[in-house]
Amino acid sequence: MRVLPKFCVLQAGGNRSAAVPFSRSANAAFRHACDENAGGSLASHERCRGVAIGNLGKPTAHAAFAAACSALFFVMRRLARSFVIAAIAGTGCGQQAAPVSDLAAQRQLMVQEQLRPRGIRDARVLAAMSKVPREEFVPSESRAASYEDGPLPIGYDQTISQPYIVAFMTEQLRSKPSDRVLEIGTGSGYQAAILAELVAEVYTIEIVEPLAKNAEATLQRLNYKNVHVKAGDGYRGWPEHAPFDAIIVTCAPDHVPQQLTDQLKDGGRMVIPVGERFAQQLYLLEKKNGQLKESATLPVRFVPMARERK
Repeated sequence: MRVLPKFCVLQAGGNRSAAVPFSRSANAAFRHACDENAGGSLASHERCRGVAIGNLGKPTAHAAFAAACSALFFVMRRLARSFVIAAIAGTGCGQQAAPVSDLAAQRQLMVQEQLRPRGIRDARVLAAMSKVPREEFVPSESRAASYEDGPLPIGYDQTISQPYIVAFMTEQLRSKPSDRVLEIGTGSGYQAAILAELVAEVYTIEIVEPLAKNAEATLQRLNYKNVHVKAGDGYRGWPEHAPFDAIIVTCAPDHVPQQLTDQLKDGGRMVIPVGERFAQQLYLLEKKNGQLKESATLPVRFVPMARERK
């Protein structure tokens, strides 16, 4: 069984050229990559757009002028974003929360503007993303930002993933209605809810016990009876219910755990981010005749996979 390297350069002609065309520059690839851990900070905002990957030649006067104009543009845009954030924060200061109808409209807009243009094509995945109310899986103070194009904090140094990343990873599984899927990293339960719309049974593990309890309560309240939540170490998987048709991992180990590959059915698919905090790749693993075929799909940044202390 082959163990993946901690970091692998994204190769041209990878598994999902529709979502991130590998013929584009590294900047373009990073514009579609997700910074799962930084929660939309200015630093992560710039990294996602490849600001750190620039021309290192000597600047000309024209280039300096252009750079100054660009800097002014970004300053003005950040100021505008600050006013928007302040306005959103105001909803928690005695103002009324966004109506459900408005959030439903935002959900449809998210599908049309964030998912379809980036290559999400699976009709069942798009239907699930159109149906599941993401606002039910974020803290109340972030409710108005539920359908923004980025991750959101959910407490305990964890995040709910960017909608595009949720859709992309889900689509990579190519799940069938009869499938049984294992998820590592329940978080708030949003990814599990998306999967529950698509497969027969979802088994999800969260190492942060309060998050696991909150996610279970939310999923039960929303009547997702085919989701089974467990508080524990996801590195070990859930052998009592193995093997699984598919495995999805929403936190990043530095290598693929052997226990997870052992619990993947032959013919099954696993989607997992692998690498150090600042150098991760999202991999698609396909198990055929006991062997794993791997494909790097996207550069990403997820929270690291935590382990139980012995």
